Amino acid sequence: MKVSMPFNISRRFMRVWNRNLIVYRKIWLINFLPPLFEPVFYLLAFGFGLSSFIEKISFEGYALSYIRFIAPSLLAVTIMYNAFFENTYASFVRMYYQKTFDAMMATPLSMEEVITGEIVWGATKSVIATGIMFGVVSLFGLVQFPYGLLILPLAFLGGLAFGSIGMLFTGIVPSIDTYNLPIFLFITPMFLFSGTFFPLENLPYWAQKMAIIFPLTHLVRLTRYFSLGMVKMDLLWDVAYLAIFSMICFPLAVAAMYRRLIH
Repeated sequence: MKVSMPFNISRRFMRVWNRNLIVYRKIWLINFLPPLFEPVFYLLAFGFGLSSFIEKISFEGYALSYIRFIAPSLLAVTIMYNAFFENTYASFVRMYYQKTFDAMMATPLSMEEVITGEIVWGATKSVIATGIMFGVVSLFGLVQFPYGLLILPLAFLGGLAFGSIGMLFTGIVPSIDTYNLPIFLFITPMFLFSGTFFPLENLPYWAQKMAIIFPLTHLVRLTRYFSLGMVKMDLLWDVAYLAIFSMICFPLAVAAMYRRLIH
């Protein structure tokens, strides 16, 4: 017998978001320290260390110091990591080990509202971590205002994209150990080949075209332009890509979690 999946989402999903916020506030120091010190370590190691060997980096016709080139990509990686890991490992623990999802679905909350709340919380956590890192990077003079402030709403959009794909993996992985596969096959290639540490122009032609598929490529490009205080019309394509990626992955994530929890 085929069971059709309902799609029942109301503003009650904010109850799930608020529950995760309460837990976050109880362990805020643990969550606050990594995005505070991580950019300092990266900037010291890669920015100030490698910049002594690399005079200038060419980015779409602009000559940048290496530290100015890499700083925005650190913000983009922070957006990706916080949303993805929140909606993979953390969501899996709440679902499988803590049975939090079962408890919430015993209330008037629907399964779709639980998953939506989880994904929106993942995006919110990206904004929080990015805001902390944004402040640190700004102190080094590596963000131009006012356009640099666009990185914060961008963090929410990027968080929705990576949170949705993360929740999709949560719906299909058989065990928590299996997350090694999407991290190795999906996250790691993006981390290395999305224009984070070197320009895409340095890659072979076929690799440049393949990198366009990665959502992190578009996120890095947007954070880099905003950090440089520049806005161009063709950046709308990058925003549209992230929005479409989110709109595709979100219902797929809900469907995968429905099959796992209900079907």
